[in-house]
Amino acid sequence: MANFTPISALAGGGLIGLAAALLMLLDGRIAGISGIIGGAARAARDDLGWRAAFVIGLIAAPLVYGAAGGDIPPTALSLSPATLAAAGLLVGFGTRLGNGCTSGHAVCGMARLSTRGVAATFIFMVAAFVTVFVTHHLVGG
Repeated sequence: MANFTPISALAGGGLIGLAAALLMLLDGRIAGISGIIGGAARAARDDLGWRAAFVIGLIAAPLVYGAAGGDIPPTALSLSPATLAAAGLLVGFGTRLGNGCTSGHAVCGMARLSTRGVAATFIFMVAAFVTVFVTHHLVGG
């Protein structure tokens, strides 16, 4: 198991939980990425600042980590641009269909003991298990 990194995974999960808790406690907002980005398109001017800061933080954090000497493994995508575009559209469709993304439902919804969040997370996980099984054992051989 070459990718087993429990310390960094625990630290990353803790930081995600801390950020979600702080956003909820300090501003009463749920840290669901699809809601933050989707809401920016129709947000009032005074509502754009925190949304922009959140998204910029998502992009800047790994850049700062890398600049500080952190090890960021190279990413290699073996899929065609058309496949990536189709996957992105399917994720967007699923996010709209499920009224939120994994960050909103799993991280924030489950922390609030939301029935909808727990149900959505269960469905996300089952879909992920089935997808991995099909792509690794039935299609990818």
